[in-house]
Amino acid sequence: MEPVPNAELLESYTRLLELVRAGEADTRPALSERTGLGRTAITQRVTTLLDAGLLEEGELNPSTGGRQARALRFRRDAGRVLTAELGATGFTAGITDLMGAVLAARYRECDIAQGPDVVLAEVESTLDELCGKLDVPAGEVWGVGLGLPGPVEFATGRPCEPPIMPGWNDYGVRDRLATRFDAPVWVDNEVNLLCLGELRGPGGTNGDLLYLKIGTGIGAGISNAGRLHRGAQGCAGDIGHAGVSDESTVVCRCGKTGCLEALAGGAALARDGEELARTGQSPALAAVLAEHGRITAVDLTAAARAGDHQAVQLLVRAGRHIGSMLATMVNFYNPSTILLGGQVADAGDLFLATIRETIYRRSLPLSTRELRIDRARLGDEGGLVGAAYMVLDELFSARHFGRWLPSGSPAGRADLLAS
Repeated sequence: MEPVPNAELLESYTRLLELVRAGEADTRPALSERTGLGRTAITQRVTTLLDAGLLEEGELNPSTGGRQARALRFRRDAGRVLTAELGATGFTAGITDLMGAVLAARYRECDIAQGPDVVLAEVESTLDELCGKLDVPAGEVWGVGLGLPGPVEFATGRPCEPPIMPGWNDYGVRDRLATRFDAPVWVDNEVNLLCLGELRGPGGTNGDLLYLKIGTGIGAGISNAGRLHRGAQGCAGDIGHAGVSDESTVVCRCGKTGCLEALAGGAALARDGEELARTGQSPALAAVLAEHGRITAVDLTAAARAGDHQAVQLLVRAGRHIGSMLATMVNFYNPSTILLGGQVADAGDLFLATIRETIYRRSLPLSTRELRIDRARLGDEGGLVGAAYMVLDELFSARHFGRWLPSGSPAGRADLLAS
C-alpha cells in the first residue's frame, strides 16, 4: 500500500473508520451520507481500509429500493490490546479486542511501594500468562495501556512525584513496556482510565462525567462533553490531596496535613478503625484485630454494614468530607453525572446517601437539578476497558494513524511515539 499522502486524506480515513467502528455507518452509501464525500472518493478510501485489513465486507443489506449495499465491519479481532490497572495494593491485567471488550483478566495482590522493577515484572509476567492462555502471538499486540495510582505526565508516560509510589518518580514505564512487548505504549493515571471506561464502554455515560475512586487513596477522573480532561500536564482530578481541614494534624502520605485522602480514604478508614479496635470502642473490629493483627477499610465497611455504631459514624464522617469536596466540584464544574468506584464506594447505602445528601445540601440548586450520583457500572474491568480505549483512541488519531496505516498494523512499532 502506498504511504498516506497528506493530512486531509488521512483525516478522511480516520473519520470513515470511526463511523464504522462506532456503528454509525455500515455501508458505502451511509458513509457518503455522513461525510458528504462522493461515491468515487468513498470507494477509494474504503478500498484502502479493506486492503489494510482494518475493514471487512459482510453480507448484502436489504434493498431500500435501489441497489443493495454490502455491509462493512471493523475487524475487531485483527489485533489485541494488553492492559493493566495498578492500585496501591494490587493490579488487574487483561487483554481486549480492538473494540475494548475484555477477553481475559486476572487480579494479583502487589504493593505499589515495592518499586517499578518488582511491580512491572509482575505485570509483565501476568500479561505473558494471559497471552499464552489466549494464544496471542507478538505480532497481534497492537498496543499496551497502563494505569498508575499517581500523577502521570501523559506526554511522556512517566510518573511525576507520586505520593504513594516510592522509587517511581520519572521512571521510564513507557520505554520499558514498549521494549518488552514490541508495541506502542500509553500510560495514564488509573482514575482517568476508569473514567474513560465508563464513558466509552458498553452503555457508556454521556455528557460531563466526574468519576471518583475511593480506595486506599482518593482520585477523580473528569470528562468534558464525553472527552477525558487531563489538564495541561495530565494531573487534573487529583482531589485526594486537596485540603478539607485546617485543623487536622493528620499527616498525609504527600507530606501535607488536612488532605481529603488522609481523612476519608481507605488508608485513613483503616487507621481510624484500628484505633476503635485498640481502644475497645468497637468490639467487632477488636475481634478482627485479634484474629488478623490489622484492620483494613474492607473490615471497617463490613462492620458498618453489620450495624457497628462506631464504624457507621466513621463512614458517615468520611462521606461528609467526600461530599463536601464533591459539592465544590459540582458548583465549579457542573457535571451531569458523578460515579463512585473503588472498594470504599461499596461500603453500603448509608455511605452513598451521606455523600449525596452533603452534595445536595452544599451545592447550588441549578447545578444539581439533573445531577445523577451513583456507583460505577463496570467494576474491576472499568480500568481495563479505559486503558484499551486510551490505546485505541491514540492509535486511530490523525497524529499516529498515518504512521502505521501503510503496514496495516501498529504491532512491532514500539517507536510509534518517538518524535
